[in-house]
Formats: sequence, C-alpha cells, structure tokens
Amino acid sequence: MGFARTCSVALVGVEGVVVEVQADLEPGVAAFTLVGLPDKSLTESRDRVRAAVVNSGAAWPQKKLTVGLSPASVPKSGSGFDLAVAAAVLGAAERIDPRVLSDIVMIGELGLDGRVRPVRGVLPAVLAAADAGYEQVVVPESAAAEASLVPGISVLGVRSLRQLIAILADEPVPDEDPDEQGRPDPLLAGLRMPGTGAATGMHSVGAAQHEPGHDLADVVGQISARTAVEVAAAGGHHLFLEGPPGAGKTMLAERLPAILPRLGRQESLEVTAVHSVAGLLPPGKPLIDVAPYCAPHHSATMQALVGGGPGIARPGAVSLSHRGVLFLDETPEFSSQALDALRQPLEAGHVVIARSAGVVRFPAKFLMVLAANPCPCGRFSQRDDLCECPPSAIRRYQARLSGPLLDRVDLRVEVDRVTRTELTSSGARGESTATVADRVRAARERATARLAGTPWRTNSEVPGRDLRSRWYAVSGAMDEAERNLERGVLTARGLDRVLRVAWTVADLVGHDRPDATDVALALQLRTGVPRGVPMAIGALT
Repeated sequence: MGFARTCSVALVGVEGVVVEVQADLEPGVAAFTLVGLPDKSLTESRDRVRAAVVNSGAAWPQKKLTVGLSPASVPKSGSGFDLAVAAAVLGAAERIDPRVLSDIVMIGELGLDGRVRPVRGVLPAVLAAADAGYEQVVVPESAAAEASLVPGISVLGVRSLRQLIAILADEPVPDEDPDEQGRPDPLLAGLRMPGTGAATGMHSVGAAQHEPGHDLADVVGQISARTAVEVAAAGGHHLFLEGPPGAGKTMLAERLPAILPRLGRQESLEVTAVHSVAGLLPPGKPLIDVAPYCAPHHSATMQALVGGGPGIARPGAVSLSHRGVLFLDETPEFSSQALDALRQPLEAGHVVIARSAGVVRFPAKFLMVLAANPCPCGRFSQRDDLCECPPSAIRRYQARLSGPLLDRVDLRVEVDRVTRTELTSSGARGESTATVADRVRAARERATARLAGTPWRTNSEVPGRDLRSRWYAVSGAMDEAERNLERGVLTARGLDRVLRVAWTVADLVGHDRPDATDVALALQLRTGVPRGVPMAIGALT
C-alpha cells in the first residue's frame, strides 16, 4: 500500500482554507476515485492529471487509487488542485519521496501535456497558506510574481509537471521549449476571465492611469463640482452629481481616481486579492497600487453589483472597486433592487452573500459617485423651460433614487450646463490633477495624524458618536447645521455627515478645527443651498 499527502488551498470568496490532498494506492482493479466534496471542474481533474502524468514521462499506477480532499465538509471548486493531486499520486507511487511533499502547498492547473497553467486567486491562496504556518508554495511560473507578494513564503514557480518532478526528486531539471516569438503566451490565459476587460468598465487600475490624457484641467468651469470631487477624494465621501447631459459628470468621475493617494501595502494586497479572484489582474503587474475604478452599465443586475452567481459567489462591482471608485452613471436607470442592495456595503464596508454552497464575505470599502440627469430628457432646469417632460414623469424619474440611499451620500452637487463663453474662452484653465492631488494627500496626512490610534483612517469612516464627543468644531460653527436639523432639512445622519465633510474641508484648507466657513461649505455641498461662501478650496486657503 502506498500513501502520500500534500496541501492545496480552497477559496471561499477571498478567504482561503488549506486543504490536505491525500492519495492512497491499494491492490485491486485500476480505478481513480476523488472524494471530499469536489465540484464538476475538480472532478474532471482525474482525466487531466492522468494525461499530464503520462505525458510527463511518469508511469501511471495500475492500482486502485483514492484521492481525498480534507476537510471533506468544505466545498472545493476550480482546477487549482490539479498540481497537488498529481504530486500526491506520484508520491504514493514512490516516484517522489512522500516526506518531501507533506509541508508544501501546491496551486495550479495541469494541461493534458503536463504544462502548469495559472489559476485565479493565487494571492489569497498563498496568504491563507502563510496564515496556516506553511513556508513553501509551488505555483505556475507565470503566477510566481503574484505569490511572491506574500512575505515569509518561499515560492517555487514551475512551467511543467516534468520540472516539478525533477526538482522534488533531486534530478536534473529539464528545459522547456520556449514559445514562438511574437505570439502571446497561452499560459497567461488562466489569469483572465472572458468578458471582464476594459470594455465592461471594470479596470484594475485607476482611470487616470489607464488614460494618461485625463486631467482635471480639461474640465471647463464647474467650480462647485470640482470642489466636491476634491472633498470626496480627501475624506472618502460619497458624491452625487446631477445635471444635464454633456455638462461633465463622467469627466469628473473618471478623473477622481487620479487625485486619490496611492494605496498602502496592506490596501494593495486587499485590492490585488479581490482582482485575482475575479480574474482581472493584468499580466505583468501582479500588485495593484493605485485606486481601482469600476463603472458598470446601468443594465447591471444586483448580482453584478454586489456579487453572486451560481455556486460559490463571485465578487461584484462593489468589491472590484474596493479602496477605489464605483461610478454609477445614469443612476436612475439602474433597477431599484440593485441600488437598494448598496445600502449594506455603504455602511459596513463589506458585503456578505449567502448561498446554498456557503456564505461569502467580500471587502467593499469604496467611494461611490452617482450621476443622474434632472429628468428623462435631461433638460429640466430652474432657469429655463427647455424640458418637455410632464411633472409626473420628472417626479417618477427622481423618485427612483430612494431617500435612504441618498441619505448615505455626503455630497450633492448640481452640475450646470456649460456656457458658450466658458467653452470658447482662452483664459486660464482650472487647477491640474497634480495640484489637487498634492492638496488631497496633505489633507489625508492631517486626518491620519488626528485619527492615529483609532481604527479609522478617513473622516468619512468616523462614527457620528465619536465625532461629536471627541473632535469638536469651533464654538458656534454648527449652529446653522443644527437649525437645519430642527427644520427637517437634515436628518440626524445628515448632520453627522455635514460635520464629517466640515472636517475634510478644514483639513484641505489647513484649519485645526472646522470653523463657520468650513461648516457653511459642507452644508452647501450637502444640501445644494448657497451659503455665501467661496466654492473653490484654493480661495479658502
């Protein structure tokens, strides 16, 4: 009887569980049995592993073979167990010393010719292995850079099963034939999922980095909207832009990721893990260090927004925009069910999806930007009568955005129609992305220093209870906001959000505490009612 075991990782969302892969050989009719709650793709590994072993020059054992995946109660899916199953079988057949395999975690799919193909979720799988105390992992060569992001782990990248057998058996490592020059590497195909490219609005890099020509200086006029974008970036506040078509709402949203600070090490690992599971990691760039940008179409379903799908749930747009920007253009055209599903991740910073196959938790701490026309035709305005929509149609259109959802949005700005004078003027342009980004970075540093020792990093994360009891505005600065609360203009949640925005404005202009001007600007950005204060941040410094 031959027995060997090695390890692999089962992913549940972006969290991993180390799975022991055991192979047992017994005398009897040649058969291959795979147990341990595998799904369809994992059950098919029997044929892939058998062909890969034979085509790699090793003999397939002609005995009764049983491969067990333990713990058996955890659902297992995907083809990432192929490499571990093949190694365990070869260990049981004594082609490889079984003692060498027991402390190694193996992740990878096998082709029928023995090549090792990459799979999605390598980074969270290696993170799970490191948390479990393992120090050695074997991954496909094309995913070795991604696995090496985890500190304290020895990573071995292999291109074929032949190479792995030679390394573990202490034999000369064979050279693999190089791919033809000028042709894409077929082994990189496993890193991407079809239908998740740039055309879907789901990028794993910030919009400004994706489009080098994007600059805030390109936006004509729109002082209020530019200020709102800057405040949103500095404090992590959600933003609602309302205005006619062509006013620049999409331009502003696309330029928002560029003024966000670069991601820290821990944030980069979080974002990279989600994109790795989703199959959105760009080849050659294993670590995402800029804010992601996700702009799903208004026909997206609730599952596309918050995550879901058959079997184990996949991350949705709210998770793909974790630590970045989620832009919902034409927001009233989204289904009300999909929009209301955003309430929980907006408050909690994560989304929990319950399915029959298990409960999955995805991170979802994003900056949401909503954009909408004032009416179905987009021409409704208080200053002219170009709109032809009846009042009932306008009310129905605007009612598609529920009050509870809008109450969670800190900043609401009306984007005015661009005039001919503004569009054709050859005068000075607005501030560039680099200038605003420097101011945002300085504001973030002030907020980080003030919130040191707390679990929060931006003003938008601070609960109202702590904000009112630990960080006070200047005496009398909140009087007008409190009067708005008494008149019903603001809710209790809205008052807290005004105070959060006021702190962000104070950080941008360099004030130690929010004064009456900072609160007035925060109120204007919250309610849209003019308060007689300059709208440009540069005018307040």
